[in-house]
Amino acid sequence: MNKVILIGNLTKDPELRYTPNGVAVATFTVAINRPRTNQAGEREADFINIVAWQKLADLCASYLRKGRQAAIEGRLQTRSYDNKEGKRVYVTEVVAENVQFLGGRGNENGDNSGYDPGPGFGGGNKPSGGGQRNDFDPFGDPFASAGKPINISDDDLPF
Repeated sequence: MNKVILIGNLTKDPELRYTPNGVAVATFTVAINRPRTNQAGEREADFINIVAWQKLADLCASYLRKGRQAAIEGRLQTRSYDNKEGKRVYVTEVVAENVQFLGGRGNENGDNSGYDPGPGFGGGNKPSGGGQRNDFDPFGDPFASAGKPINISDDDLPF
């Protein structure tokens, strides 16, 4: 099993590029604080490279910005290439399959009220609950109708 779930803050705006075939790819880095301080009493962070493809890449480039907090779900990938000097370079990165907003810095005044995250994030290939896509959860939010009556019959209950 290869599954990674990260929560961190973007270190810079995502970089959007396109392959020669026109496929969108966005790359960005998230900083994740370590839970403990080092021997000098300083908090350290890990900087994890993220890659998003296709529609998810477009969404990340459009709506994520430096300093924003995001949750990334994906898989760990390693690859290698030869650099300009002919040396083999090894890269470890997370290929994002789902990205969710968790918060952000807001504007200069610290106010998030004008922040519009736009469409939901996600690979878009998984069915959402009840065939409906929830704007922020591509798998469907079972609590989206909290406080509203639920249409259920006795035949639907398992007991």
